[in-house]
Amino acid sequence: MFAFAAGGGEHPVPLIVKFVNHYLGEPVYRFQMAYTRPTWVWIFDKLGIEGTPEQVFGVAYSPETAIPWYTVMFIIACILTVALIWVFKGKLSQDDPSKGQLTLEAGFLAIKDMVVSIIGEHGYRYFPVVATFACLVLVSNLMGLFPLFMSPTAHVNVTFALGLTSFLYYNTVGIRENGVINHLAHFAGPKLPLLMALVMTPLIFTIELVSNLIRPMTLGLRLFANMFADEQIAFQAAHLFEPWSLFLFPVLVMPLAVFVSFVQTLVFTLLSMIYISEVSHPHEDHEEEHAEHDDEEEVSDAASEAAAAAAAAISAK
Repeated sequence: MFAFAAGGGEHPVPLIVKFVNHYLGEPVYRFQMAYTRPTWVWIFDKLGIEGTPEQVFGVAYSPETAIPWYTVMFIIACILTVALIWVFKGKLSQDDPSKGQLTLEAGFLAIKDMVVSIIGEHGYRYFPVVATFACLVLVSNLMGLFPLFMSPTAHVNVTFALGLTSFLYYNTVGIRENGVINHLAHFAGPKLPLLMALVMTPLIFTIELVSNLIRPMTLGLRLFANMFADEQIAFQAAHLFEPWSLFLFPVLVMPLAVFVSFVQTLVFTLLSMIYISEVSHPHEDHEEEHAEHDDEEEVSDAASEAAAAAAAAISAK
């Protein structure tokens, strides 16, 4: 947001992105022209799409733009996330915890309570992935508030990548815990009488399957739309009364921007946990099923033995 102070009618490119492309843009550009562009030309030719990759994507290949700004910003967000957690952690102490440790503990307890309430006690095994989503999305959202940075989540490619990662993860959990057949079977809904199942089950299965397949898009669009709108509104408003608005407006809207960043982090993390809860089940459920099955077998064996003993007694008489 403070990058708006650079002025001009177009959204400024952060200096660090220009620095990275200055040193690494040329080799990446040569790789793109040798492999990436011919691949897209081949795909467009097979799909019957007219136009060059530059015309379709609206971005020209050049050494100055070989590495997009959102790629650089997202890599920085990953590095910052690890660095900030390491700094806040400091030297762990049970008797005299630091403020950074208390902050991390508060975040840990907040995410843990959400995991337990949404997924269940068995959700602890998914805590590292859920916490990684929360920390990475939050840092990415907040980056736009600092000079020389932009929020990588304000670009659709980054948010789609995050949404696709969440989609692949919870489906992997479902397949690993339930198997491919049972994972697909849960899309069919509850068991119904035969006549109703012939009509309703295929319909439910189709609706649920399509609903799940578009989740990466809905996750990505929701996060992108809110962060992009926040960036664009602040950018346009900052140029209403230049030069004063270039410096005053970002400061005035900073509390709202921080609030939006936290809310969008909560929404993305919450939805990811809900999706995991749909396909994950505690192991105790399976153990109880096996125990009940064993009990039924023991009762059946005992009943058989009792019947055999009674038959033997009758024959003896």
